[in-house]
Amino acid sequence: MSSIMIPDVALVDNTEQRTPLVLVLDCSGSMDGEPVALLNEGLALLEQELKSDVIAAKRVRILVIQYGAHDEAVVASNWCDAMDFTAPRLEANGTTPTGAAVELALAEIEQEKQRFRTAGVAYTRPWLFLMSDGEPTDRWQQGAEQARAAEQANKVAIFPIAVGDHANIDTLGEFSSRGERGVKQLKGLQFRELFLWLSASMQVVSQSRPGAQAQLASTDGWSVVST
Repeated sequence: MSSIMIPDVALVDNTEQRTPLVLVLDCSGSMDGEPVALLNEGLALLEQELKSDVIAAKRVRILVIQYGAHDEAVVASNWCDAMDFTAPRLEANGTTPTGAAVELALAEIEQEKQRFRTAGVAYTRPWLFLMSDGEPTDRWQQGAEQARAAEQANKVAIFPIAVGDHANIDTLGEFSSRGERGVKQLKGLQFRELFLWLSASMQVVSQSRPGAQAQLASTDGWSVVST
């Protein structure tokens, strides 16, 4: 029996084109303390910056997925326009089910695209922002394979972000069709700079035409430059 796709009232009231953004955030035990506190501050900053931009507030659609606890990946904040987004307060504990989190994100993206099509709303390519500070603790290979295939098919743009010295860049690279070249290493715990870049990028992308290339700012302000 097929599931019924429930229409989103926001897509009826606001027919502006959308830019979907999925934040897939590691909330395992190793993120406890200062890392998750700064991550929460970064999310609050993202909320503030997007709401302050008249166009991005109406066009950026945000979904937050957190993964941790007992190999659990859950939606922490459901799809909504940036103008209605309230940054969730994340807590860190447990394991790192990266594969399950990415599979959930990809499924959510496809469902949201279907809602767009049903409502006759145009959209730009979704962004999947994957952040981790450690090794996956689940059978992550299937999720990585799905992610690479989706990116190669232009269904999503994936941005893996390595946090701290214990993040496995090789493994994170498996979740992008660009491999290790697609992974960015966060400088220290510069979540503020990262989320300022992300909000600025969303403001640019949300004003671009579907299928067009957007010129993004350099990531040098928050990422480690490879040597």
